[in-house]
Amino acid sequence: MSDVWLLRTGILIAGLLLVAAIYFFGRPRKGGQSRRVEKSRESGRMEPTLGAQIENDLAGGFDDANVQQSELDLIDDAADSAGSDLGRRDSENFDKIISLYVAARAGQQLQGPDIVVAAEKAGLTFGHMNVFHRLTEGHPERGPIFSVANIMKPGSFEMSEIQSLQTPAIAFFLTLPAPLSALEAWDTMLPTAQRMAELLNGVVLDQERNALGRQRIAHIRDEMRAYDRQHEAPPIKRSPRW
Repeated sequence: MSDVWLLRTGILIAGLLLVAAIYFFGRPRKGGQSRRVEKSRESGRMEPTLGAQIENDLAGGFDDANVQQSELDLIDDAADSAGSDLGRRDSENFDKIISLYVAARAGQQLQGPDIVVAAEKAGLTFGHMNVFHRLTEGHPERGPIFSVANIMKPGSFEMSEIQSLQTPAIAFFLTLPAPLSALEAWDTMLPTAQRMAELLNGVVLDQERNALGRQRIAHIRDEMRAYDRQHEAPPIKRSPRW
């Protein structure tokens, strides 16, 4: 596994979920349509580590050439844009990815210059893979708490073309384990996504293409607490006193 593979996985997930989110968000669902969407959602759920399944779903799910990305293209594009080491993960091992998205409102696009300004105001740093990262204050060497990528091919933000960049959404992805506890990392990513949505006049979506509501936020926080409990260091066993 490598940083290129991690970025590729995050962008593939974003490509699958965000196209559906942009398409359906703002369109009223009819009764029959709702049932079809729910059925599709159930059959489309996947773990972020299942790279082959993600790629198969992507190849069969969308025809838009701007979103359908082959594995080879993603590897080449990401490798070419690796750039700075700022925001490179300290470890290549991970076991969970949590995603959020800031999507443009119906009929609109997020503009490149606006994304850069919003990212700076939200405390993000431009770095490794030519994407934005939230770093641990005072310890950037620990790697990103989370990263923010473009959902459009190749996933990076090319500053030489930023004035003309337009995208329907940007993807936030938190890879666990992170430099902070899972709950702290989530509580760092969520307000950043909300702040950028406010600055960009966009909407925050969860990884299942729904507008992010309080109930879903509470559920994710519970998941993060459970993850932290599972990964706590075992208590130190003291030798018996004689």
